[in-house]
Amino acid sequence: MIRQTILISCSFFMNAVLAQEIPKIITSKTDYLPDFSFAGYHFGESQIPEANGKIINAVDFGVKANDNLDDSKALLKALKAANAVDGNVILQLPQGRIILSEIVYIERSNFVLRGTGSDENGTEIYCPRPMMYLKDPESLAELREYLTTFDKRQREPENNVDLPFSQYAWSGGFIWTQITGERVKSYLDKYEPDSNVLAKVSSGKMGEFTINVSDVKNLKVGDIVELQLFNKDGENGEIIKDLYQGAKVKPGSHHWQFPKLPIVRQQVEIVKISNSKITIKTPLTISIKPSYQAQLVEWKHLNEVGIEHLRFTFPDIPRVAHHVEPGNNAIFLTRLFNSWVNDVKITNADSGILGEEISNVTVQNIITDGPHLSHYTVTLGGVHNVLVKNLKIYNKAVHPLSFNTFSTKNVYQDCEIFADALLDQHSGANHQNLFDNITAHITADKNNSYFLFGGGGADYWKPSHGPFSTFWNLNVQVENPDQSKPVLLYGMKDGAFAKIIGVHGNTKFEIKYDVDPYIEFLNTPIEKIPSLYDYQLKKRLR
Repeated sequence: MIRQTILISCSFFMNAVLAQEIPKIITSKTDYLPDFSFAGYHFGESQIPEANGKIINAVDFGVKANDNLDDSKALLKALKAANAVDGNVILQLPQGRIILSEIVYIERSNFVLRGTGSDENGTEIYCPRPMMYLKDPESLAELREYLTTFDKRQREPENNVDLPFSQYAWSGGFIWTQITGERVKSYLDKYEPDSNVLAKVSSGKMGEFTINVSDVKNLKVGDIVELQLFNKDGENGEIIKDLYQGAKVKPGSHHWQFPKLPIVRQQVEIVKISNSKITIKTPLTISIKPSYQAQLVEWKHLNEVGIEHLRFTFPDIPRVAHHVEPGNNAIFLTRLFNSWVNDVKITNADSGILGEEISNVTVQNIITDGPHLSHYTVTLGGVHNVLVKNLKIYNKAVHPLSFNTFSTKNVYQDCEIFADALLDQHSGANHQNLFDNITAHITADKNNSYFLFGGGGADYWKPSHGPFSTFWNLNVQVENPDQSKPVLLYGMKDGAFAKIIGVHGNTKFEIKYDVDPYIEFLNTPIEKIPSLYDYQLKKRLR
């Protein structure tokens, strides 16, 4: 009897220990944790492919590395030849330095821009002057008008700065994917086109995969369409309350001043049609009600586009001020689905890789460095289900990692910030994004605290983020920590219901994060589940 009691006691003890090894939120029935596993190329279910297809060699069209002459015209000739190829095509760049002073627009599917590697012996694209000296891109005309109409300026009286915003502060790149004639981003109501509405959507539940639609005649299994939800009811619109789940935050005016623009959007794949019920591949980020006037619309996009094995270098020009960057931006991704960027190094950029209106793209094995202070490294704005993996940030940046306006269900995984680390959520109805297994190097201030949780963006798009944004297994390395007291990690003042699980490092920490965060495994690494994305993906595919 005694032996049995001991065994039972040991059993209880072991169960308790095992339970402590996995955060409670994993099995909780009451604390909602989004499924982030659908992010990335082909919903995380396929690895980035080894590209195959007809190879167009840029050298055959006059691109000559290491001759100190501009290669722009020759590279555009090679691009034209690649665009004439049916089926898969690879535009192969040579080893060595290529000089580029024009924008290279990728405007077709099944296309790979490939160098010979991102290291010193690979392909270097050197851009000697910023985009402000190039012809204004037609696709940014609406942005230019928006900036002028609303007199968007960077005002810093203490630095004698009063300058207009640059169109390249958060847009544009020397390599630029786009569909001709399609807007990069909505800025002004008067230019909002009449969407090709495929069906009206009356209902659906957050986290689930089925929606009820008005008509299915314009839909078929395999379609990639955009789900749009609107606020047509002004400042007190029901969708605003539902979007922030009753959190004690104050939504800014852009939540109701542009009723023609969707306030929530997802690019979704239709996997089943049964009468008026549609099953989509990915879960809804918010429940759908009739007042949201939700709809499925045509979404024009490119497929299977890759940019890989190269590096970008920019001169280290003086920095004037925030938002007036002249446009030393490497890559601008728009209108992409099931595509990738892989093995790219970027030096001295204003912004390394920018994304707008893309879905299920993987950006991996990226390095940013150089003495120049960047605005962004790899940022995610207006995108859905994008995976940024193994990004190493050696340079200083205003927003090293940033989820921006309208970003949903995106993941930064296995990234490391070596200088002035900041985890930014940049307002604009972004919600349900994941910082996963990130390493941040910091230096505590004189109060033994550090501003880690950024909440950027304009007041009219506040709060900084919506519910269920998640930090998982965050490793914070403090330079010369004072082990006698914990370091306070702070910064966020208006984030709704964040999930902060597994903050740990080389000292003890306290966290101040408003409003009403869920905090678990503080000062404890999550050894059993180091990556939430990997855990959820394996569970889903099992």
